[in-house]
Amino acid sequence: MNAVQPPLEQSFSVPFTYAVHFTEHLFAPQNPLFRDYLSQPSPTGQPKRLLFVIDAGVLSAHPTLTAEVAAYVAGIPTATLVTQPMGVPGGEAAKNDPALVDQLIDAIDQYGIDRHSYVIGIGGGAVLDLVGYAAAIAHRGVRHIRIPTTVLSQNDSGVGVKNGVNYRGKKNFIGTFAPPVAVFNDAHFLTTLDERDWRAGIAEAVKVALIKDLAFFEWIEAQAEALAHRDAEAMSGLIYRCAAMHMQHISGGDPFEQGSARPLDFGHWAAHKLEYLTHFSVRHGEAVAIGIALDTVYSQLVGRISAHDAERVLHVFGQLGFDLFHPALAENNSENLRRGLTEFQEHLGGQLTITLLDALGTGIEVHEMDFELIQQAVERLESKLMYNE
Repeated sequence: MNAVQPPLEQSFSVPFTYAVHFTEHLFAPQNPLFRDYLSQPSPTGQPKRLLFVIDAGVLSAHPTLTAEVAAYVAGIPTATLVTQPMGVPGGEAAKNDPALVDQLIDAIDQYGIDRHSYVIGIGGGAVLDLVGYAAAIAHRGVRHIRIPTTVLSQNDSGVGVKNGVNYRGKKNFIGTFAPPVAVFNDAHFLTTLDERDWRAGIAEAVKVALIKDLAFFEWIEAQAEALAHRDAEAMSGLIYRCAAMHMQHISGGDPFEQGSARPLDFGHWAAHKLEYLTHFSVRHGEAVAIGIALDTVYSQLVGRISAHDAERVLHVFGQLGFDLFHPALAENNSENLRRGLTEFQEHLGGQLTITLLDALGTGIEVHEMDFELIQQAVERLESKLMYNE
């Protein structure tokens, strides 16, 4: 009988490096940023093959964009467009239709997008999630570039490493961790956002400030009126600082979320459920604001923060123009939220881990929630809405 062989152990690490660039009018002929990025010769000696996928809402707001992209790429000897940019639906519709994934995979196959080519997504966070997911699973991964066009994607989702689509009624149920090779934030795209999309992305900045940086939260407090009135300089400062904090967190120890702790999901357990309950009529940033408000009030009810600090958070959201209650929170005696908590735990893949506030600027992880107090927090938000009306 053969002796038992010792196990073979394998260990390796793969470094990931990518830059997030900040500019305006990325595809203007006089802007060299994107051209310079693509100017290095390809390892194959052939021009880099580019497949652009663009959010239909962006195309509607910027009707000359496809022509601008074509003209810009024509001036780059080391790159070539494989076809006219593809348009896909924006918002959660991009993540709810499996046929869109198939369309992108078909295009990657048809136009010969290989590992020396680039799939380039231009749009909001949902479109970038879709494009990144398709790029990550084709050929076991082709390079993708993100060009975020909303506040939410420029300061949060677009600068991270996650991609995914919704499946079986669950948000981001299938997806990948696949970093982009580069991100280009173009402030000009923000000028055509409607009021809701301008505001929605600010919620993620409030989130990261509340759990990590009191000074940033105080800055948002001071700039709330300017942000609400679409001050471009204030928004530029918010996006840059928020993006930097998200990137620092990603590189801080668990970029591919192998553990159960997800501090950047503060406020998200209720937000994800609320999006589905409203059939996505409540947008992600709006749902996150409600989720943060709920968990802020809950943090007060369990004695972690003062009533004064909780009111500061709610007041800032009010200044920014957010609604902090939706009837779906209270339906069926808040039973929908109970299911949302269970689904969030399943998504984590381990014990329940929820981030609450231990102070403004300091998050703390807890592993259980008192559902009666959750209901009280919901009632507090509802009564505040009725009082304000």
